[in-house]
Amino acid sequence: MPHWRLLAVAAAFLGYVLLSWSLMTWWPNSPWAVVTLLGPVIVPLLVAGVVKGHRLALAGALLAVALLAGLLYTGNTDMDRLYVLQHASIHALLGWGFAVTLRPGATPLITLLAERIHREFTPAMRAYTRWLTGLWVGYFVAMIVVSFALYLLAPWPWWAFFCNVLTPLAAALFFAVEHVLRYWRHPEFERVSLAQVVRAWRASGH
Repeated sequence: MPHWRLLAVAAAFLGYVLLSWSLMTWWPNSPWAVVTLLGPVIVPLLVAGVVKGHRLALAGALLAVALLAGLLYTGNTDMDRLYVLQHASIHALLGWGFAVTLRPGATPLITLLAERIHREFTPAMRAYTRWLTGLWVGYFVAMIVVSFALYLLAPWPWWAFFCNVLTPLAAALFFAVEHVLRYWRHPEFERVSLAQVVRAWRASGH
């Protein structure tokens, strides 16, 4: 990807993060806030469900739409709990998607992706990718625990900051630390591009 496109994507993402944080902190019950914060989650689920035939994604999108419609119909304008539920649900679905591949007889998700990318795949690489798949499951669970703890024990602006700013930063930090750890512990891993990882992810059907 050209540098200018990468910068444009980063700027757009940063703008969305700041907009979401502002809306969730000061106008969480505004219709614009609801559309801005929930739309980017519901629409991709609908697309995945209708176009790609992912029944779980379609069920999740329809459930979210029904829940949102019910809240609006009953005049319930307290959207805080819905935002917390959305944040937890996303991490729970991601965690489940990784966790089910760790069951006996299955191929761990990151092992599957690595096998599609690397020409040589050693037993040590297989063990590392299985461990990393489990580590991601732990990460998603930890994010849910922290989210609920902040919601129950801290002021709402703290949770909004955690959701919109710290959550993407935590994911980026996890990727960065793992990248360094991987090539330190296993230099036999070939250097791969983000485009290769994305293609492998799409080919896996997840």
